[in-house]
Amino acid sequence: MKKLFASILLLSSTIFAESSFYIGTGYTYVNESITLNNVSKNVNNNGAKLKIGYGEQTAYAVEFSLNYIDNTSAILNSTDKEKYGFDIELMKAWDFDIYVIPFARVGFGAGKMSSTARTNAKSISYGSFNGTLGTLLPLGESFELELAYEYKYLSYQKTDLNTSTTSPSSHQNGVYVGINYRF
Repeated sequence: MKKLFASILLLSSTIFAESSFYIGTGYTYVNESITLNNVSKNVNNNGAKLKIGYGEQTAYAVEFSLNYIDNTSAILNSTDKEKYGFDIELMKAWDFDIYVIPFARVGFGAGKMSSTARTNAKSISYGSFNGTLGTLLPLGESFELELAYEYKYLSYQKTDLNTSTTSPSSHQNGVYVGINYRF
């Protein structure tokens, strides 16, 4: 009975909280470092993000985002092209009654990169674990500017299924600048 009562209180608090839906878009500059066949390389690329979220600006939120990275530099193969992906992340923000609202965000994602690096395939898939630190700058009742540092650990599919090599992995570090609109 205590669990049922606690669940009802939690559900009612989420319904009556000042939560709202929001959409956002922004630009990201990404540095990706990968080690493949004992050769390390760093590449820099531009990207874009479109996201939708639900939550309270000064507390908790959940976000779903679609990502695009132009990938003009070869990572796994000279035929590497753009990356498309999505992320699901949970965000915690703190309101210290100052103009900025710092936040932390963690989650995971998946995506696909156009590449012939994988034997007999035109693309290669990847999964990611994400962590973000940033700040929200309210620009009025409905708009806010978002500045963030994003880290992603990416794990790609094996490039050759016939060998015992491990899946390539990389570290992405990015700087994100975007704008959000709250309904």
